[in-house]
Amino acid sequence: MKYISTNRSTPSVSFREAILLGQAPDKGLFVPEGIPVFPDVFFRELPDLSWAEIAFKVARPYTENDLPDDALWSIITDALHFNIPLIHLHDQIHVLELFHGPTLAFKDVGARFMARCLAYFTAKKGAKITILVATSGDTGSAVANGFLGVEGVEVVILYPKGKVSELQEKQFTTLGENITALEIDGTFDDCQRMVKSAFGDEYLRNRINISSANSINIGRLLPQSFYYFYAWAQLGNQEVKPIISVPSGNFGNLTSGLMAKKMGLPVAGFVAATNINKVVPEYLETGIYTPRSSIQTIANAMDVGDPSNLARIRHMYDDNIRELRRDVTGCFFEEKEIRNAIRSVYLNTGYMLDPHSAIGYLGLKTGLKEDRFPGIFLATAHPAKFKDVVAEETGKLPDIPERLAKCMNRKKQTLRMGNDYGELKEFLLQTNKYI
Repeated sequence: MKYISTNRSTPSVSFREAILLGQAPDKGLFVPEGIPVFPDVFFRELPDLSWAEIAFKVARPYTENDLPDDALWSIITDALHFNIPLIHLHDQIHVLELFHGPTLAFKDVGARFMARCLAYFTAKKGAKITILVATSGDTGSAVANGFLGVEGVEVVILYPKGKVSELQEKQFTTLGENITALEIDGTFDDCQRMVKSAFGDEYLRNRINISSANSINIGRLLPQSFYYFYAWAQLGNQEVKPIISVPSGNFGNLTSGLMAKKMGLPVAGFVAATNINKVVPEYLETGIYTPRSSIQTIANAMDVGDPSNLARIRHMYDDNIRELRRDVTGCFFEEKEIRNAIRSVYLNTGYMLDPHSAIGYLGLKTGLKEDRFPGIFLATAHPAKFKDVVAEETGKLPDIPERLAKCMNRKKQTLRMGNDYGELKEFLLQTNKYI
């Protein structure tokens, strides 16, 4: 499998090169040159396969020229050692719990897989690499924990000051070792812009070996497609085509789901559910993309005004908005609606939702117009990561897992920085360990 840029002016590269580069030299995002379609027999066998076996079979066509089978199997079993259960909530509604990994967020899947791929490739190359990542919350903790202590890899995390929850911040600012957290005076969009500027800076890239662990890196995106197959397998009915609602911020998770559908996964359609940062639902409605500054909300991972992965989605559909609309419906929700969903679901079922998962639930309720379709929404973070909001709406503080509670007692270690790219560039060039 070769990978090409969404901007179409970079020569195709291997899986290894796409991961190591992060972003294409022409500032586009890497996408598979072609998406493999699995035969019917694969889907008949799917319910009998384990989570790791499904992940291996889905990954194999994308990595076979760069990762031997034994290396891929080792990466998958080490990275994905936690379960991702599909829970029946009520009626035709199911929830796929993606928060059972080390940092209690869906991004553990992509971050851990990518970290182990990078460790394998850099070990063979004998080189050091710096991972730059922008985060509005869970990406930072997933990447930091996924790469913590990985030899030959340094991680620099940019996050917007005062715009992530305390628990999220503690998860990636207290680790030390090869993890550096930069507290940026600005928004997530500023952080993402600074990271993208670094990848587009030829002078910097000629002096420092850098890559990304955001969903702009195909190594983060690909493994997120695995759990769509696993969710379908857990439904236990090979005749159904579920509707899947995806809480969306940078839209990497939705992109992975659409890849899974193009690989043949029997899915009726997707709901792209977000908060008032509604640039993608507007694009789906009007066909016109108008990025803008993000607005801070209680669902902070969705506070993105210019989502990177829309470029991949548009590339996948040859920029044909009509074709895209056949597979995706967009919707957005305001804070009052999100809070009402957290409260009503708890009162009616006893199930706790974090704000992002609540948006996924609301999106599914919007998308399920016919009872004959089962529905799945993705629960992307443990409610304890947003304990204050959840407690306000349910009247009960969510249980805080031990691994989350431990980090609260550790000392925050950050460096403050403005939102000008020049500051980041100077920092990277002048800090010896990145040269």
